[in-house]
Amino acid sequence: MAGIESLDVLAEQFARLPGIGRKSASRLALAMLEYSQDDIDAFVAAIRDAKEKIHRCPVCQNLTDRAICPVCADPTRDASTVCVVADTRAVLAFEKVRAYRGVYHVLHGLISPMSGVTPDALTLRELLARLQDGTVKEVIVATGATTEGEATAMYIARLIQPLGVKVTRLAHGIPYGGELEYADEITLTHALEGRRDVD
Repeated sequence: MAGIESLDVLAEQFARLPGIGRKSASRLALAMLEYSQDDIDAFVAAIRDAKEKIHRCPVCQNLTDRAICPVCADPTRDASTVCVVADTRAVLAFEKVRAYRGVYHVLHGLISPMSGVTPDALTLRELLARLQDGTVKEVIVATGATTEGEATAMYIARLIQPLGVKVTRLAHGIPYGGELEYADEITLTHALEGRRDVD
């Protein structure tokens, strides 16, 4: 960027963020130079604070800054139904719809042999541990309608079915190749209502 090395380094850091291309990264870097020193300090403090305080909920593996996430701590939620999702963005999408009153389990990824992501890299051990006491009656596998999402759903179904827990999948309201975070509220609600057993 016009031979300004420190600005190039800043732009490179922004470019590492998902969804940020080189042009956007350059714009963000330039915008940061317009911030006052107090604004810069607040920005840096917010990043540091988030990194230090946010961790995985020991129950559902969702991200939280509390001992247990708000969903797991809510006694009005239906603990007999667990919705398994790939990441925190999917939890946010479901919570925005407000049609689901069960609890969640976040895998933090999807099985993808081509990318080197094996079942051991996901939070499947923690999921199985939650199913041991008989509280959970249904597991809804809400991974996206992608090759990785389908492979993960089938793996989870085979893993859980011997335990006698019902395993269902979201209905086809989510297009193949679509991600949950981009689904509109009506589509997501219908997909949840029309879920089906995983064969």
